[in-house]
Amino acid sequence: MTDPASIAHTATATTTHDIWRSLRRWFDSDSGDPEAASDTIDWLRVVPFVALHLACIGVVWVGYSPVALAAAALLYAARMFAITGFYHRYFSHKAFRTSRPTQFAFALLGAASVQRGPLWWAAHHRNHHRHSDTESDLHSPLNRGFWWSHVGWFLSKRGFSTDHKRIPDLMRFPELRWLDRFDLLVPLVLAIALYAIGSILQETYPQLGTDGPQMLVWGFFISTVALFHATVTINSLAHRWGSRRFATRDNSRNNWFLALLTFGEGWHNNHHHFPGAARQGFRWWEIDLTYVGLRALSWVGLVWDLNPIPERLRNRGNEAG
Repeated sequence: MTDPASIAHTATATTTHDIWRSLRRWFDSDSGDPEAASDTIDWLRVVPFVALHLACIGVVWVGYSPVALAAAALLYAARMFAITGFYHRYFSHKAFRTSRPTQFAFALLGAASVQRGPLWWAAHHRNHHRHSDTESDLHSPLNRGFWWSHVGWFLSKRGFSTDHKRIPDLMRFPELRWLDRFDLLVPLVLAIALYAIGSILQETYPQLGTDGPQMLVWGFFISTVALFHATVTINSLAHRWGSRRFATRDNSRNNWFLALLTFGEGWHNNHHHFPGAARQGFRWWEIDLTYVGLRALSWVGLVWDLNPIPERLRNRGNEAG
């Protein structure tokens, strides 16, 4: 006969082990999870994500200053470019070429966005293109609705894992594997640096009206939350609202407003029709700030061989109706 005390002890040990494993995944994404294929939310693991949003309320106490607002805007722009130009167009689609140091530098900047590491990001995005708007597409709004495609998938156990089979070309770089494994480290360093900079400015230039807590709230928390939600609108909104120039097999849309928020990613129907192009705004009036940035980097030799838009696509009319 089974001893009830033994059963209780085993259950407690199992629960403790599960909690410890979830806590470890805050800092080490290679900790593993036997339920990695599950769509359930790992609530303990996502505590830092929830805390990131709650910390924005701190603006009520820290106030604002021109310096703090400038830091928030600058970090939004720099990290958005790292996500759209490198996480997306380079790591996911190889839309241009670059050196290994430049590759790592922008991977580092992208990792500061709290959108996981470059390997995780590229693996999920390649899967998205392979199965776009089908049951195998983890963040299609057509299958699970707005909130799941916007944040739910990102917080699920299946969404947390990285499918290394999708990214064999990237797995050969140990520095990228390290960034992917310890993806919380870079944002943590950024947050500490912003607090330190604010404290130094308070001491040396008090007339600026800023301090450590203010720089932390504006430069890190508010800027990061705005960046995250702008980025994921391409999942949740750009497959529902906008125009369709090309009759792709998915429901991707071109949306000028999202293109402005995300530096060109809102020309999503264009992108799904020809994912390999470094430029996603196919027409002259389709503003693509990421492409402008990539062109600037090409002028100074940091990137090269930007994949062009085939002329047959650039001049094609609306075929999707």
